Amino acid sequence: MSNLREIIDDTLANLDEMKRAGVTHVEVARETLAGLSWTGVPPVAAGISQKTGGTPLQQDLSSLQAQVKSCVKCSELSRCRTNTVFGAGNPRAELMFIGEAPGADEDEQGEPFVGRAGQLLTKIIEAMGFRREDVYIANVLKCRPPENRVPEPTEVANCKPYLLAQIDAIQPKVMVALGATAVRSLLDVQIGITKMRGNWYTFHNIPIMPTFHPAYLLRNPPAKKEVWDDMKTVLAKLGREAPRR
Repeated sequence: MSNLREIIDDTLANLDEMKRAGVTHVEVARETLAGLSWTGVPPVAAGISQKTGGTPLQQDLSSLQAQVKSCVKCSELSRCRTNTVFGAGNPRAELMFIGEAPGADEDEQGEPFVGRAGQLLTKIIEAMGFRREDVYIANVLKCRPPENRVPEPTEVANCKPYLLAQIDAIQPKVMVALGATAVRSLLDVQIGITKMRGNWYTFHNIPIMPTFHPAYLLRNPPAKKEVWDDMKTVLAKLGREAPRR
């Protein structure tokens, strides 16, 4: 028994070392598992899984997305939606953008920020030196409010657990809150976005930068300079230099 314990301890130590090196799964031959008797110790340990069609993180997000897709907690929104809009991007992103709610284009395509405001957000992301698929993009609400109205407090409360689960799964180094609704929903404050933007706050121990929503920039192009200043601050927090424009 002591030999088995030593083997298990050595195996767990090796798995821990592999995990720190960035390994997310290990291949295990089916015959090997069939010949082993695991008593109280599962064949998956130290956070490293067998390869079963996606990493554990991707599987967690897929499961969460399935819950969102079938959600009917907001009767009006679930009745009116064409698609739920879960989120998109790198599940291991160091940078996460959070907006208010889907619009008509997002509702139709089931993807966040794909309309005119989304195209502007993509340009901002690219100006920062990222590709859109490098970051993660989500909204406070996963369904479009009718006529793009401001989300109701009950709708935010119903949908917030999904966003919190996304954040906890992805664990970005920095988050950007786009617009007043996102800021108020996350930080539970009533201060105007103009006063909050450009200043760091903390949400679940993650630094969060409030800034103007891209839709606001479409109506007020001069505010793009302030948003770019905010993004340069975000890049500095990530230890990156802002590309020359």
